[in-house]
Amino acid sequence: MTQANFSDDTQIITEVVTVDLVADQPGVMTTVTTTETPASQFQDIKDQVLTILSELPAYVSNFFGDYQKPLITVGLILAGGISIKVLLGVLGALNDVPLVAPVFELIGMGYTGWFIYRYLLNASTRQELLTEVDAFKEQVVGKNA
Repeated sequence: MTQANFSDDTQIITEVVTVDLVADQPGVMTTVTTTETPASQFQDIKDQVLTILSELPAYVSNFFGDYQKPLITVGLILAGGISIKVLLGVLGALNDVPLVAPVFELIGMGYTGWFIYRYLLNASTRQELLTEVDAFKEQVVGKNA
């Protein structure tokens, strides 16, 4: 059995080479078996992991560059869903507090009464409301819609 050690400043590679004489097979003088030690296997695994980690930022940036719009859309949908879930949780908690639900109902009825008085009683104010709705529609949808 022969053992060869090759050393560098930063790493040590150990390889075990076994040479056996074969007497019962004609034409074959020796067989050579090379086995790696656990240190060299660890070094190979470490090199593979470092290679993958060094290529990871480029892979992620290419992936985000290719799928930027769908990722943003999915993110906005998830953020909207989470926001609605949180809002419903807060409203449910507020609804359990005594006198908060009736106060909210009074505020809603007051705002509804003000809206009717402000925009729906007179023809001129209905026209003003229609103009504001059209302006908002143009701002959201566009002028050609």
